[in-house]
Amino acid sequence: MRVVIARFPFELVKSEVQDAMKGVKPEPVTTGESVTINRRTYPVKQVGEVITRQDRRDFTAGEVVRALNRLGFTCRDTQAAAPAPALTPLETASNLLGSAAHV
Repeated sequence: MRVVIARFPFELVKSEVQDAMKGVKPEPVTTGESVTINRRTYPVKQVGEVITRQDRRDFTAGEVVRALNRLGFTCRDTQAAAPAPALTPLETASNLLGSAAHV
């Protein structure tokens, strides 16, 4: 499938992307988009760097996400999956008091 990343056209096939990522150790995914390939979760910028052989500063994560989605991979936004922030002591006490009133 023809995709454009950083203004350059690439002919990518899902199996070739999977093969290219074999043996590549995934970097930690803390923020931004990620993709699961061969049961491993990679930052999309890392995958883009491997499949295009370009510096990851030359393309956006969005370009790689669009290309990977077109190939049938599922990309996720790590920020959306982040846990909710911890409650303050006041919020915790308020929740406990509110729950006790319904008992």
